[in-house]
Amino acid sequence: MSVSTSIRINSDLYLKAKQDAEIEHRSISGQIEFWARVGRAALDNPDLPVSFVAESLASMAEPKEQAKPFIPKSQQQ
Repeated sequence: MSVSTSIRINSDLYLKAKQDAEIEHRSISGQIEFWARVGRAALDNPDLPVSFVAESLASMAEPKEQAKPFIPKSQQQ
């Protein structure tokens, strides 16, 4: 269940979220929520690069129909 609430954030953070949200095709609140999930996952997994965490979370949000099978580089031509 999703609960909505209002929070105050720094205007610079808001503007950055707005810019990134447009690029990533998310709402501003969706962008901030994504950053929060990345930050939480990165803190929970300090041995993983943040870029890996972010890409993994983004790929998990993609529709299954758009998923591409993983092919190791050793098997790619």
